[in-house]
Amino acid sequence: MPLLDAFDCSIKYTQVIDENGKVDAALFPKDLDDETVKQMYIYMCFARALDAKTLSLQRQGRAATFAPLLGEEATQIGVAFGMAKGDILVPSFRQHGILLARGMRLDSYFIYWRGFEEGNDTLKDIGSFPIAVPVGTQMPHGAGAAFAQKYLNTGKAVFAFVGDGGTSEGDFYEAINFAGAFGLPLVSVVENNQWAISLPRSKQTAAKTLAQKGIAAGINSVQVDGNDVVAVYKATKEAAALAREGKPSLIECVTYRISMHTTSDDPTKYRSDAEVEAWKAKDPISRIRKYLEGKSLWNDSMEKEMADKQSSEIDEAVAKAEAFKPDPKSMFESVYSFLPQTLKEEEDSALASGFWM
Repeated sequence: MPLLDAFDCSIKYTQVIDENGKVDAALFPKDLDDETVKQMYIYMCFARALDAKTLSLQRQGRAATFAPLLGEEATQIGVAFGMAKGDILVPSFRQHGILLARGMRLDSYFIYWRGFEEGNDTLKDIGSFPIAVPVGTQMPHGAGAAFAQKYLNTGKAVFAFVGDGGTSEGDFYEAINFAGAFGLPLVSVVENNQWAISLPRSKQTAAKTLAQKGIAAGINSVQVDGNDVVAVYKATKEAAALAREGKPSLIECVTYRISMHTTSDDPTKYRSDAEVEAWKAKDPISRIRKYLEGKSLWNDSMEKEMADKQSSEIDEAVAKAEAFKPDPKSMFESVYSFLPQTLKEEEDSALASGFWM
């Protein structure tokens, strides 16, 4: 029997800046200037501040169940800066960092986490699909959106986020297989934070990497240090360029969820403090600050000015969100393309009775 054509099963791993702020100059992107790196740092800090505020509001009963991103800022901001303005984002439920960097309205963000779907409505203005809570279901949506971009010849790439647990879902495999078979401009970003709620990465799959799952789909697959914002940026730019040529990619960003899976979770029940502390030493924000300080691009005064400004913007957005009055009629308007008669009767009855006046 003839042998199959040989193909490369190796997975490239990239790190540009290590946890001590040391740079591999040979890998540093030539298009990345100091001012852009500084903006990356600012958005990473903004994402962490937003995360902390939302967690605080949830604990006060002023926000719904929430999934913190603490520790994953570099992955999200790196992708945000590597995307083109017109590219499309398909998030899951922990991507408020990338949404923030893409221009998300802060008041809409807090409106959503207060339990009102109207907060999702403005995401279309920044080229994003709504937040998707079910695990993996957003991946076929991403593949479908990518198919539409190819059909319409828009030149846009689609970036779909999924967690390590989501890579075990059928939806994930179907999406990357479809992308590979049809040559779609889809970039699948695996935000590997090592835990799918209480299931560790080691028990999620026997595969040595999550990136290699893309090989069987015939797509470009790489792994990067997800705590290195520059490495993530570099991989994103490369994947985006390939996507515009009809070559889909998978990027596995190796990072860590420092906080709980959601506010209904207690991670101390299933993982050790020693593990968490080891990953804190690889903190994505402190490493980029070391890099900036080493080039005399950042100092304590700038840090305080930034923190004060971000805190003020967040507090202003919270106040605006808490003053928001939802229109109950929206529950009839945002589910179906046309309203079924049974629901139309319920809506008419509610309006006639003055149910929500």
